[in-house]
Amino acid sequence: MQLRLGDLVDSLGGELHGDRQAAVDGLAPLETAGPGQLSFLSNPRYQPQLAASRAGCVIVGPAMREPALARGAAIVADDPYLYFARATRWWKARSAPVDAGPHIHPSAVVDPGAEVDPTARIGPLCVVERGARIGAGTVLKSRVTVSEGCSIGARCLLHPGVVIGADGFGFAPHQGAWEKIEQLGAVRIGDDVEIGANTCIDRGALADTVIEDGVKLDNLIQVGHNVRIGRHTAIAGNAGIAGSATIGAHCTIGGSAGILGHLTIADHVHVSSFSLVTRSISKPGHYTGIFPLDDNASWEKNAASLKQLHVLRERVRALEKNR
Repeated sequence: MQLRLGDLVDSLGGELHGDRQAAVDGLAPLETAGPGQLSFLSNPRYQPQLAASRAGCVIVGPAMREPALARGAAIVADDPYLYFARATRWWKARSAPVDAGPHIHPSAVVDPGAEVDPTARIGPLCVVERGARIGAGTVLKSRVTVSEGCSIGARCLLHPGVVIGADGFGFAPHQGAWEKIEQLGAVRIGDDVEIGANTCIDRGALADTVIEDGVKLDNLIQVGHNVRIGRHTAIAGNAGIAGSATIGAHCTIGGSAGILGHLTIADHVHVSSFSLVTRSISKPGHYTGIFPLDDNASWEKNAASLKQLHVLRERVRALEKNR
């Protein structure tokens, strides 16, 4: 399939420098794009790749206008990465075949007591249990489970294997054994939420687990019971969020980060990958808690030194007191 550059800028805006009738047959990275493909440059560090690229047209910001025009056709946009994101959706809407199949796949199991909006799509082998609600335009890919009483808003996308509303991890110790605490809450998911493959969001113990509007969750994330994630927060793969943690709005949590239970993280907080959050964060900012990689012998020496920090601190305090 080929689409004209003129049609793209008519739909998305931007300044086209080149032939409106020129056609592209795909989108590709700068280093691999061919003469019939559209690419983008959002970071000036990659300007050398721009000069060497064979792409038929490149989306760039105003600062890269002249270098881009020196090599060929370009679309100039204020935010080239955002423009590229919208271009991918524009492309998919025109290239993907229209799905004329049933809105609920024959292999899906939908309880009669569930509410599924007529415009929602329920994929193969999905399970939607009693009292669950699925909003308008929401898509459940294959093998998604939405447990009883859980609700999902409008225009959400849940990728294969997502589990919404499994029991939270709640047990009371008794005489060396564990007694189950029934999880009586549910999960409430807002509008425009996307959840990656095999991510699990547990139901609340008493109150609900809440995922607010616009949240984006990557693959293989564990969200514990009674967690609340604020609107437009994005969390990368393999992160783990323990029960009753509250994450603010417009946060980013890096891959494999961990957040301990009952903590509160303010709005606009950014946590680096592999960091462990052990205390509440009350101020916006970028936080990192990673012990740096080193050769094993050096790492063991540093780790041994860390164990002595408390003693060293007390010695320094005593010395300062006696000065």
